[in-house]
Amino acid sequence: MHGTPHIVSDVMTTTVVSVGRGASFKEIVRLMRDWRVSALPVVEGEGRVVGVVSEADLLRREEFRDAEEVRDAVAEAGALTAGGLMTAPALTVRPGATLAQAARIMARGGVKRLPVVDEVGVLQGVVSRADLLKVFLRDDEEIAEEVRREVVSYLFPAPASLLRVAVRDGVVTLAGRIRDTSLVPVAARLVRAVEGVVDVDFDLAPRPAPSVAAGPERTSGAGRP
Repeated sequence: MHGTPHIVSDVMTTTVVSVGRGASFKEIVRLMRDWRVSALPVVEGEGRVVGVVSEADLLRREEFRDAEEVRDAVAEAGALTAGGLMTAPALTVRPGATLAQAARIMARGGVKRLPVVDEVGVLQGVVSRADLLKVFLRDDEEIAEEVRREVVSYLFPAPASLLRVAVRDGVVTLAGRIRDTSLVPVAARLVRAVEGVVDVDFDLAPRPAPSVAAGPERTSGAGRP
């Protein structure tokens, strides 16, 4: 198999707005509105990500604004700034992570966006759920070509099989005749692993083994008169 999965750097957004620890509540709200994002990385120094402040963090503060004790605690903690409001440490992902790895981090953390950081934690970009779904916009023929090259030619090389690959709206159909039907479950897993594939259908039939023509009868020993 020669194909490689798409990685985070293929789909991430590299023009990213971030805030420092001292950014005010109103500044954070304004940036979220202007950039149409639901969360902002919080950085320090040369851009190292130290946390993320999200709409949920802001709303959590507002939820308790009328409670005197909580309001005092919030003020003491400096929660009117990004440093006090943020969730830390931030969930992050590396540029070389696969889209599946990024999706797992998002799902486990219950977040919609991840800061993308280098090996020392410096912000490189942001990847969102929408970015991860970009692979499903791949052209059908592009998907079909990858399935032919990376799955069919690998599992069912010619002339042992006669398979046709068709793709419509991301659904792959493999049709034709193959000699080894036990490989169908393997083919299903490999096809579904191709980025952009929504589902896979099969219209297959076993291909009979070629018959062997009988040759002239051979005899042992020397010829007889």
